[in-house]
Amino acid sequence: QVQLAESGGGLVQAGGSLRLSCTASGPTYRSYIMGWFRQAPGKELEFVAAISWSGANTHYADSVKGRFTISRDNAKKTVYLQMKSLEPDDTAVYYCAADITGSGFKVESYEYDYWGQGTQVTVSS
Repeated sequence: QVQLAESGGGLVQAGGSLRLSCTASGPTYRSYIMGWFRQAPGKELEFVAAISWSGANTHYADSVKGRFTISRDNAKKTVYLQMKSLEPDDTAVYYCAADITGSGFKVESYEYDYWGQGTQVTVSS
């Protein structure tokens, strides 16, 4: 079992930046693929980015490519999502998730096994 806790959300103006963090705790933290998802009001949960255990491989949704960067520090059991050039459409609750299978990047939420509680990101125009 692993627990995930997001932080770093907040209110930012369009064009601004935020860095989200997701810290894992619990007795098991192994070679999980980690992902970020988001859910805007009235919309479905949407894949944002994912990163391999080593951090060498990443995958992004088209909507955030070139603006968001996912990274991880395994010594700190933390995954980051650096968000730049934020737009009002990026407003959502952001969730981190862990995929314990480690077999390739997944973009569907049901394929992830552990989830954090989410952190709100609001981008004003």
